[in-house]
Amino acid sequence: MSLSGGLKDGGELRIYDTVDELATDLADYIAELSEVSVKERGFFAIAISGGSLISLMGKLCEAPYNKTIDWAKWYILWADERVVAKNHVDSNYKLAKDGLLSKVPVVPGHVYSINDSMSAEEAATEYEFVLRQLVKTRIVGVSECSDCPKFDLILLGMGPDGHIASLFPNHSALDEKDEWVTFITDSPKPPPERITFTLPVINSASNVAMVVTGGSKAEAVHLAIDDMGPDCPQLPARMVCPTNGKLVWFLDRLAASKLEAPEFAK
Repeated sequence: MSLSGGLKDGGELRIYDTVDELATDLADYIAELSEVSVKERGFFAIAISGGSLISLMGKLCEAPYNKTIDWAKWYILWADERVVAKNHVDSNYKLAKDGLLSKVPVVPGHVYSINDSMSAEEAATEYEFVLRQLVKTRIVGVSECSDCPKFDLILLGMGPDGHIASLFPNHSALDEKDEWVTFITDSPKPPPERITFTLPVINSASNVAMVVTGGSKAEAVHLAIDDMGPDCPQLPARMVCPTNGKLVWFLDRLAASKLEAPEFAK
């Protein structure tokens, strides 16, 4: 069983009794967006993050999705990446390759990992250049409100501290307005060097999905979603608000357990 409802900012909240139900609905959601984007634009430009998100996307490797999705039209980037070797245990690329990309017929040339032989600053600069080339050729769309890239879908997880991508609470990277991709060398959680999409890029997407499970994240979910008044801490997750797109939260019961609305917190 699942619950869904609207949020005050126009977003949507979906809550599931089990992680398996969440994963199945997430696969349906991604497959549907892929079909619409390919039909309308000829491409499906998706940016993903790391962590448990990849395992929750695992249903895409199974029938019917592995056969029905037009994988050749997918263009895959990372909303954030750790500046480590591609075969390193901390690499988001490795996580996605092992858990998803090696199991479906994506085109290798459509998968854009970072250059892991560079410094964090150099890797961020090069990744932004790659992204600008994809926008120039319209493989990635362009926001109507700015020159920012407009991904068909950005998939994000959230940490217990409310961080999304590699944008952490009270970090100066949250204030970046001009760059599409920035870097940090002082991540509060290891590894310290990372690149990340900036908030303007995330908020320019056509669709953003926040996928969160587990009781350890319940307090951050509460602070990110509930109306806390002017004194509410500005968690990065709370700052995700697509300008001209749609935000959907996928939560299991444990992650939703501290939400104020009684029908969601059961």
